[in-house]
Amino acid sequence: MSGLIDGLPDAVALRCLAHVPFHRHPHLQLVCRSWRAALNSPELFNARREVGASEELLCVCAFEPENTWQLYDPISDLWMTLPVLPSAIRHLAHFGVVSTGGKLFVLGGGSDAVDPLTGDHEGIFATDEVWSYDPILRVWAQRASMLVPRAMFACCVLDGKIVVAGGFTNCRKSISKAEIYDPEKDVWDPIPDLQHTHNSACSGVVIGGKVHVLHKGLSTVQVLENTEHHWVVQDYGWLQGPMAVVRGELYVLSHGFVFKQHKEQRLKKVVYSALDFQSRIGFGMIGLGDELYVIGGVNGPGRWNLVIKLLSDVNVLAVGSERPLWREVAPMTQCRGSVLGCTILRI
Repeated sequence: MSGLIDGLPDAVALRCLAHVPFHRHPHLQLVCRSWRAALNSPELFNARREVGASEELLCVCAFEPENTWQLYDPISDLWMTLPVLPSAIRHLAHFGVVSTGGKLFVLGGGSDAVDPLTGDHEGIFATDEVWSYDPILRVWAQRASMLVPRAMFACCVLDGKIVVAGGFTNCRKSISKAEIYDPEKDVWDPIPDLQHTHNSACSGVVIGGKVHVLHKGLSTVQVLENTEHHWVVQDYGWLQGPMAVVRGELYVLSHGFVFKQHKEQRLKKVVYSALDFQSRIGFGMIGLGDELYVIGGVNGPGRWNLVIKLLSDVNVLAVGSERPLWREVAPMTQCRGSVLGCTILRI
């Protein structure tokens, strides 16, 4: 990496390149070999953080096509498609997904593929495999496996490390095991088990620097204040439904409305109507910036609609505004249907 820009030291030139939006990088790589090397170097990620040019991109994987991820740039309203996840498991689903250190991580899960003749699933219910995607190098890499195979589990990032807890090892056995992953060392370590396990899928959110594990259909929440202490069981009376965290606040879509759910309180505040999503199932919901994103899903048959439609639509609600209104942004260009995973990648 030498002679990036005539008359400038390479360190200064790299900081100049760091200001170029991520979706423009494929074009910059065509300029010359030195620019290509610079754009594929770990130093670029560090330079983007130093100059305040980091971007937040939405990562989404949906039912179709299998094992395919797309990135959405909210500034340019543009979708980008990643190389196909190279897992040997077809139609990977029920996995955990997070991002940390500028990389996307896909963990565990099993096959959702169905034999077209018999209608049977391939039989891979849970796996311990872990994949990471480096957006700078544009490659997937297999990482150290989890200590326990699992699907339908809670997965969060806490202080740059990945915490997983609960889930199922097969369709009849739920587990309380929890573990933590250091992406820099590529090492998994056990942490205290959950206090309780339940025969339902669980999910996780981080609020106030604490991991919260929620089980579908239950009002109780298990909270991990730090990785050295045990889990604490709390009953916050949170509503059931798709959840997302926006600027540290928890939002829930329930009974046709978006509610702002106050932490550790039973108070709920209606933010805006979501009646248009009553017939939409399997969508993803996530916070990006000051906004709430509802992505993809399936429109099932109803009174006036007899056809099941796989959706690529993306609807956004600016929950931080005084008068929030729903708006549509560019739909996914490749993915459609039930959203299997979504997260925010900061690069």
